[in-house]
Amino acid sequence: MEDPKNPKLEDVAMYKIKLKKSNILLGESGIKNLIKEPFDINICSFLNDLSESLMKDRESNKYKDLKSLAFWCRKSNILRLKKKNNSQHLRIGKGLVFHITPSNVPTNFFYSLLFGLLSGNSNIVKISSRNFEQVRIIIKLLKKILRKKIYKEIKKMITIIKYENDTDLTQYLSSICDLRVIWGGDNTINEIRKFPLKTLATDICFADRFSFSIIDTDKLFKIRNKIEMKQLINHFFNETMIMDQNACTTPHLILWKGKNNNQTIKDFWMQLSNKIKDEYIFPELAMIDKYTQYCIDVSNKNFFKNISIYNKFLYVVDLKQLNNELSNLRGKWGYFYQFNIKNLNQVAPFVNRKFQTLSYFGFTAEEIKNFISKNKVNGIDRAVPIGQGLSIDLLWDGYDIINSFSRNIDII
Repeated sequence: MEDPKNPKLEDVAMYKIKLKKSNILLGESGIKNLIKEPFDINICSFLNDLSESLMKDRESNKYKDLKSLAFWCRKSNILRLKKKNNSQHLRIGKGLVFHITPSNVPTNFFYSLLFGLLSGNSNIVKISSRNFEQVRIIIKLLKKILRKKIYKEIKKMITIIKYENDTDLTQYLSSICDLRVIWGGDNTINEIRKFPLKTLATDICFADRFSFSIIDTDKLFKIRNKIEMKQLINHFFNETMIMDQNACTTPHLILWKGKNNNQTIKDFWMQLSNKIKDEYIFPELAMIDKYTQYCIDVSNKNFFKNISIYNKFLYVVDLKQLNNELSNLRGKWGYFYQFNIKNLNQVAPFVNRKFQTLSYFGFTAEEIKNFISKNKVNGIDRAVPIGQGLSIDLLWDGYDIINSFSRNIDII
């Protein structure tokens, strides 16, 4: 195999031919490698322009995930992130970042691009071959904004491409990048890692993760007929159903802590099922997939003891016990697992590295911090109140994004 640090000229030419034939959604076939300091003022201005465009666009207003993206890119949030990531050292982008993004979350590709841009890098983003309306809308607005002369350099820092099953192209892009970002399951990551990088290049992998929620039913009982209950249901619905339970932050397992809580829990699920019925549009195969999973779980009597169906729109499975296989539980389209616990410490032995987000209600941040610290749990990279699960930050999956995507230059 040729040294990836020095690809042959004919390989470069072949790449350009391949890239022209592939579906270039944004950018040109020639690769630019511009770098800037993190939170470059022009990049921050560009993101705020995108935020305003998303908010004004009629098509984007149909999608809650695009509204969330617009909220994330607004000037005040970017300045907040910049303040949190203030560094006394000189940092600049690593160079060219090759992003390989997943197919299950439409806006994920752009958050990955955001990580690259805010860190000061040029970016090639490979997106899923699936046709998402959200992707089309984002690219439509990007093209419009990048026509402005002020963003001439930023335009050279963004290439978005779509292709599938072209290992030669993936291998070539891997060989010239300074950082490769891989989103996907274990098999996807292991396959792509077979393609070598330059000597000083690195991988950052956002692997398949599992998230869960813990709810204090005593606190839930106190708000059962109040506005706070409606807000909690709205938050939980948004964190789960907007992404069809596909987001890595989506809780699949709900742990209930409290006494005499059966009716309180049933009220929670009933209110959620009514909201799903009223506001969620089921894909064609959703009900079939849910029923298939239902049949699989019914047959596994060693692990599951009961399955409740609420209005046909929501399935809730009772676990017999907690075990080391919790991170394998996956629900979609309104399919959850649940278990009653006596205290938080009861969960600790079963938390592994696949656990990403713990969302909670009825607990303080200090209580959650003490639970994680005391038990030295092997997983959990973030803990947030229910309602903030989809809020992507620049600390993600245990990575400090700005530090991981840029170089620190020591000057004495």
